[in-house]
Amino acid sequence: MTTRDPSTSWLAQADADLEAARANAEQERYALACLLCHESAVKAVKGFLYKQGAEMVWGNHLSDLCEDAMAFDPSFDFVKSVGALLDKHHLGARNPDAVGGAVPAEIYDSTDSAHAIEITTDLLETVRKKITGE
Repeated sequence: MTTRDPSTSWLAQADADLEAARANAEQERYALACLLCHESAVKAVKGFLYKQGAEMVWGNHLSDLCEDAMAFDPSFDFVKSVGALLDKHHLGARNPDAVGGAVPAEIYDSTDSAHAIEITTDLLETVRKKITGE
């Protein structure tokens, strides 16, 4: 039995989460699509950190994870700046108290999810190249 490289496991789940985000956006579940985009990006950066030899990666705040990644690759400063646009979905897309008592499912729209999917697609492509060396 061979052991799978943790970085590829995290990247595979990041891909699956992005696909789930696209499916949810098509079903007009825009808040959930945005939340899944954030989750996808977090998993991709965690995959990068595992590829660098991290034994345990904690947290779900994309900007903080990118700070950790910058210790290995300073170009993650750019990923962090783009990823900050997704961090707002970590709470805002799931918690009514994070958006002024509004229900995220009622205030997120197709523009929000389309933008989150675009950012996440680009972020995953960038991180994938860093993990695979392509």
